[in-house]
Amino acid sequence: MNIPNILTSLRVLLIPFLVLFYCLPFSWSYWTAAAIFGLASITDWLDGYLARRWKQNTPFGAFLDPVADKLLVAVALVLLVAHHSTLWLTIPAAIIISREIVVSALREWMAELGARAQVAVSNIGKWKTAAQMAALFVLLANPPKPTLWVKLGYGLLVISAILTLWSMLVYLIAAGPHLKPTAPNKK
Repeated sequence: MNIPNILTSLRVLLIPFLVLFYCLPFSWSYWTAAAIFGLASITDWLDGYLARRWKQNTPFGAFLDPVADKLLVAVALVLLVAHHSTLWLTIPAAIIISREIVVSALREWMAELGARAQVAVSNIGKWKTAAQMAALFVLLANPPKPTLWVKLGYGLLVISAILTLWSMLVYLIAAGPHLKPTAPNKK
């Protein structure tokens, strides 16, 4: 284990605390859950930065980092959908979670073909992640009431869902030549 892998593992270990604090019936629980989410989000950036800077990339880190990201986001989205009961949150959440499943399956399949590099993380994906993390932080920090902050969070989540669809389209286009059916073998 190295520091980047410890940070990635910490992100996974913080998820139950995010759930616990978000669900507590105290006025400060939302801010505490948002702080936990914020800390976990910072480890997402920091573990990659340190792994590259210190040349400590490992197979374990390469596996766990995207899994930790997807777990953190999916759990936060499920918590928020359960508490907000609005299509402004439910539809983007469904889009984001669905995209993560599709792109994860695509990357796995492309890796089996030896072409995983063609579906590597793009700049659109980085913008999507930034909008998504900001939206989730804002929404976790506030009770589910139609305040200006919550509406801002919904807006950021809609932007994130649009970027999510765009980045998925980019990945599907890059994988397109591998997705075309091949002609059957003639004997």
